Amino acid sequence: KNLQVVIDHSVISASELKKITTGCSIKVVGDLVRSPGKGQKWELLAREVKILGEADPYKYPLQKKRHSDEFLRKIAHLRVRTNKYGAINRIRSFAAFLIHKFFQERNFHYVNTPLITSSDCEGAGELFQVIKKGKKDFFKKDAYLTVSGQLTAEALCMGLGRVYTFGPAFRAEDSNTPRHAAEFWMVEPEMAFFDLKDDIDLAEELIKYIVSEVVKERSEEIELFSKFIDKELLTRLNKIIDEPFVRVEYSEAVEILKNADKKEHFEFKPEWGEDLHTEHEKYLCEKYFGGAVVVYNYPKKIKPFYMRVNEDGESVAAMDILLPEVGEVVGGSQREERYDVLLKNLEECGMDIEEYMWYLDLRRYGSVIHSGFGLGFDRLIMFLCAAHNIRDVIPFPRTPGVLNF
Repeated sequence: KNLQVVIDHSVISASELKKITTGCSIKVVGDLVRSPGKGQKWELLAREVKILGEADPYKYPLQKKRHSDEFLRKIAHLRVRTNKYGAINRIRSFAAFLIHKFFQERNFHYVNTPLITSSDCEGAGELFQVIKKGKKDFFKKDAYLTVSGQLTAEALCMGLGRVYTFGPAFRAEDSNTPRHAAEFWMVEPEMAFFDLKDDIDLAEELIKYIVSEVVKERSEEIELFSKFIDKELLTRLNKIIDEPFVRVEYSEAVEILKNADKKEHFEFKPEWGEDLHTEHEKYLCEKYFGGAVVVYNYPKKIKPFYMRVNEDGESVAAMDILLPEVGEVVGGSQREERYDVLLKNLEECGMDIEEYMWYLDLRRYGSVIHSGFGLGFDRLIMFLCAAHNIRDVIPFPRTPGVLNF
């Protein structure tokens, strides 16, 4: 909270007082007393004031006015000093703590999966390659920054039962949308003996828990966002807490979107076998269902090799959770536990079988049904803080063409 400091002229000289400008740091010792002013309960009557660090008022870029998000991104090393970005980072810190608390209370084991890997979890090929400067064969094979810790987390869940990893992931997508970054944080649990329904239930429970605790314990930050950014924020958050997530099969979602296209005129026409675009996700969440939506049983051809093939042979036991304003926040699936089916999937996707022999071993030796999901931590923070760009919830964002700080 802000605190008003009342300084008598006898405490500090006029020349020193002039040095106390926006951006400088000071030490104040005094008495906390009830304030006669409106909108504040307390004020500090100073007995001692000391300037710790000056800031040239003509050069300091943050002034007593509202700055645009675009301007503040250029000075990301200073923007945390503003009310808005201070609040965003406090919410981010608290939400990270809640994630660990949630899983630890449910007998999950926190595990660390590699950031440097030789495999492409998503099979999309959008990877950052890792090389030693001036030497390409440090690992004697191609090495990449991980796009997901899922595959190795699967191996660990086969011995530990329930695990989760929470760390950075990297995607070399040349995408400048408000929802994508080259470096972002993911929460990835993997659970032995969980089917798709169990997977969805856990993801919904996690989101509700985090939103509920943030609303309850960080009310001052939420009030700031509601007052200055989005007056509907608290209503939206309470709806997530109070109402069950709507669950709809992909095929039904496509039919809903096809019917809506007659009036909405989507840029991308909804068709079975095509992935849902942001405009489709927003329509389902914000206009048709009016809340959180789980879309499940996606076409096999648009999903990665590790997802369990359904009995129809055309779809997989996959799910996405969509939230209003931000769209997809969670992507998950029941994993393919059958050795022969997984091998066939790898071959159809043109993957290097030798590179995935260890992954096939998990199906060769005592395989069980298991499921997991990835929650985009930064997108969840966007939802909690009514932020419209992922660059505003990551302290130092990395996006195409931008590698500052």
